[in-house]
This record gives sequence, C-alpha cells and structure tokens, in this order.
Amino acid sequence: MSDLSRLTPQDPRKVWPNEAHEFTPWLLKNADALSEVLGIDVELNEAEHSVGGFWLDLIGRDLTNNCVLIVENQLTSTDHGHLGQLVTYAAGTDAGTIVWMAPEFREEHRQALDWLNNLAGEGVRLFGIEIGVVTIDDSKPAPLFKLKAQPNDWHAFAANAAKAASQAGGKGEKYLQFWTRFLERVHVERPGWTKAKKAGVVNWLEMPSSIRGCTYPVSFAAGGKLRAELYIDTGNEDENLKILDDFKAQQTEIEAEFGDPLSWEDLPGKRACRIAVYTDGDANNVELFDQYIDWFFDVGMRLRTALEHGAAAM
Repeated sequence: MSDLSRLTPQDPRKVWPNEAHEFTPWLLKNADALSEVLGIDVELNEAEHSVGGFWLDLIGRDLTNNCVLIVENQLTSTDHGHLGQLVTYAAGTDAGTIVWMAPEFREEHRQALDWLNNLAGEGVRLFGIEIGVVTIDDSKPAPLFKLKAQPNDWHAFAANAAKAASQAGGKGEKYLQFWTRFLERVHVERPGWTKAKKAGVVNWLEMPSSIRGCTYPVSFAAGGKLRAELYIDTGNEDENLKILDDFKAQQTEIEAEFGDPLSWEDLPGKRACRIAVYTDGDANNVELFDQYIDWFFDVGMRLRTALEHGAAAM
C-alpha cells in the first residue's frame, strides 16, 4: 500500500491555453465529461452560437430533461461580465439547463447562481462547474470537474411532483418510483445507456443515441402500453422523414436482426418520427415493475443493435 500515488492538481491553462480555440472545442467533442459531473445526458451541438449580436460558447440539449442546454466557459476566475452573458444567453435561447464553467468560483457568484436557482423553480436549472486538471505521477493530464453550484433538488422535485401528479391522474409518484428503479438497474446492467442519475415524475425517460439527431426514449404510452423506440428529431421535418425512409429501405434486414416486427411511424402533424416496439404495461402495476424493466432491457439491446447496424449501412 506504500506505493499508492496521489492526484496532483495542474493549471487548466497549461492544458488549454486559450478558452475559445482549445477548451471550448475540446468540450464540444467530449460532452461525456460534462454528462458525468452533471448526472444527466448531454448532447453538445455547436460552438460559438449566435445570440443576437453576441456569441454563446456552446449550445446543445439536456436529453434527461428534454430542453436546450447552454454552456459559458472561462479560464479565469468568475466575473460579473460572464454572469451577465450567461443570463443574456439563457434568455435568448430559452435554455432550461444553464452551465457556467471556470477554474475558480468567487463566493459572490456561487451565491448568485443559488439565488437564480431559487427564483427559477422547476423550469430552469443553473450549474456552476469548477474546471480542474490532475495527473498521477507522469500520466497525461485528465479533467476533474467539480460542481460548485446546482439547483435546489428538493424544490425542483417538489414542484415537478406536484405538477406531474395533477397532470397525470395521480401517477407522478408511481412514475418516480419506476424510473428510480430503472436507473438503479441500468447503471449496473446497462451502464453505457445513460448518465442520468435523477428520476423524473413524467411517463418517459430519454436516453442518447450514437445515431445523429436521434434518441432512445422509453415510456408508458397511451392505451396501457410500454414503448421503446428510436425517436428521430434533427430539428428538420424533411430530414427526419429521410432518415426514417433510409431505415425503412432496410426494414426486412432490420426486423430480422431485431427478431420481431417494428412500428414505423411518421407521426403526421408532428415534426419528429419514430421506430418503435410496444407491449402491455401500466404504471399502476407496481408489482410488475421489474418485469417491465426486463422488457425494456431486452428490446432496448436488440433495437440498438439492429438500428445501429442499419445506420452504418446508410
């Protein structure tokens, strides 16, 4: 045990000397590092996104909460200017998840994020993340991000639970129970599927996909059904339909690999479309929750394998 090494902190500016040209592009390509510290699934789409006459560092999606995510970076201690930019960009993008990253957070700015979180309620979440870098002996540097500010979880949970219970016929508590159990098992049995750590009180949970513009939601659908799917939404209806058609051209091969027929849905009147599979299931059947999760795991693995092979052939 005497041979144990220790983490040695390094100056982030020695790894990324320039925020705009080095740190921001690195983070755009390494969204999983952000997912890990936030405990949600993150998709980063664009750097230097125009917001009026200003430029936002990064924009993407919070897949766990199904909303716009923005990131404002700096490689110096937090300052009033970046706090103002963060609020301006949030307003200009209608962001639901807002991230401010810096090597050092002044206490006044951490308190400001806490205050904004208390004002925002359940619709908006603000995070402060400390940018760190460490090495072990002569190793390559590795990022070490730490949460310095985050939403008031109890307030967000209470507000969401009350809203969901009123809107979902009292099922909000059962959805929370189911997705909590689902996430507990998925992190053990399918750890590559999602970084999400907190369960919601709605009827669905969305997970990322390696297929561009697509995600893998699982849900309690209408009519007493469970649904696992590839949800196709690039932001453009014509492009979504083209992706669906490209998959459908391989329908025979995809369904043969999946092992069962699939539902190919262009969703008239909606921008998105989906490829889905259904079975019976209702959130009121608490005693069947583990069976439902078994089904989601089984069809989820087969669906991913068949569709990702299909995507590689497109």
